[in-house]
Amino acid sequence: MATTTPLETRLRSALTQALSSGDAVAAAAIRSALSAIANAEAVAPVATAKRASSEHVAGAVAGLGAAEATRRQLSEADAVAIVAADVSDRRSAADDYERMGPADQAERLRREADVLADLLAVRE
Repeated sequence: MATTTPLETRLRSALTQALSSGDAVAAAAIRSALSAIANAEAVAPVATAKRASSEHVAGAVAGLGAAEATRRQLSEADAVAIVAADVSDRRSAADDYERMGPADQAERLRREADVLADLLAVRE
């Protein structure tokens, strides 16, 4: 079972609060950050010896735990770096939207970046 970093704990708590208060912008930003962390934990599958497969579903494997995928353990620093990069990307995209696109989208991206930056700034 994967361990949860303090940042992930703060993000999950903040997501619950955002959903309870109906703050769709904060909820979207937090969900995106949690997904980015989960994606970074993914490990590429390795080729294994031929396993028994299901005769009913192509590519299916049979057996207890056959569908389990290993996950990488991220440190708090790894999670912080992922979310910090997300904040940076959102601010950069907001600047681009402000120059070339709708200002309301730029404002939404800045608000999302601020929500994540505030969660990064909190240290327990």
